Amino acid sequence: MFAAILLFAAVVGLILFIAGRFTGKRDRAIAALYLAPTVLLLSVGLLYPGMRTIYQSFLDASLTNFVGFDNYQKIFSDPEQLTVLRNTAFWVLLTPFVATAIGMLYAILVDKARGEAFAKALVFLPMSISFVAASVIWKFVYEFRPDQRNVNQIGLVNQIIVAFGGEPVQLLIEAPLNTFLLIVILVWIQAGFAMTVLSAAIKAIPDDIIEAARLDGVGPWGMFRFVTLPAIRPAVVVVLTTIAIGTLKVFDIVQTMTGGRFETSVIANEFYSQTFRSDNRGFGAALAVVLFILVIPIVVYNIRQLRRSEA
Repeated sequence: MFAAILLFAAVVGLILFIAGRFTGKRDRAIAALYLAPTVLLLSVGLLYPGMRTIYQSFLDASLTNFVGFDNYQKIFSDPEQLTVLRNTAFWVLLTPFVATAIGMLYAILVDKARGEAFAKALVFLPMSISFVAASVIWKFVYEFRPDQRNVNQIGLVNQIIVAFGGEPVQLLIEAPLNTFLLIVILVWIQAGFAMTVLSAAIKAIPDDIIEAARLDGVGPWGMFRFVTLPAIRPAVVVVLTTIAIGTLKVFDIVQTMTGGRFETSVIANEFYSQTFRSDNRGFGAALAVVLFILVIPIVVYNIRQLRRSEA
């Protein structure tokens, strides 16, 4: 079937090309010929699955009976799903801003400092490993062992707590603390990305502007507020929106650390659980649609900001 679709697109492109030659619109026909495979692939790989997912979101678990908006009503009324939405809000509101702030601070502190390249490499290093590998590392950091005689804590956090006379805590089962602890992992990963992009933007600021501000007696805070931040604002927007989109789709960290248990599930993880574990495909499709709707405003805002910066 896919081969037939490709053949159909090729025939259509050929017809448009021939028609363009006889009607004097050759350039338009050639453009259509080149765009036909792209449009076809986008339709088969993106448009059709998206429309089918929207359709399935109005069906029941077995995708046989029409249930209307029941799946969406459940998302916004069921206590467990409200917890999922709350956790997703925590991730989206905290991760982009905290990661960007840390990356920006680090980029400013190490700018033109001795050993700058090595310092940046250390912060960027978490970006080179997968989310699953990062989660395994942090799972050892949060590891808990019962407080018994001759039992040493192998988790860094609990070892510090015990060293100061406290009792070890099962960090990953305490809600909503466990959600914030999982957010720390993504911040640790994305701070390197933010630092890299913002560092490049800072280095692109003309030296004469910086020198002029220093001659006017602008202090460090004023330099950041009135010179650095306005100059790198487009880069900050790109970093924030990119991290936000990635945060909405976060799945690996939650699945590896807790499997979505202990009130830590987010929309992407819940979509996986409902579709493949509970075999509730209609409800899973509704979650996918909600996730898609949440991503759209961020993408639109990002595109508008990029166009405004290019204008």
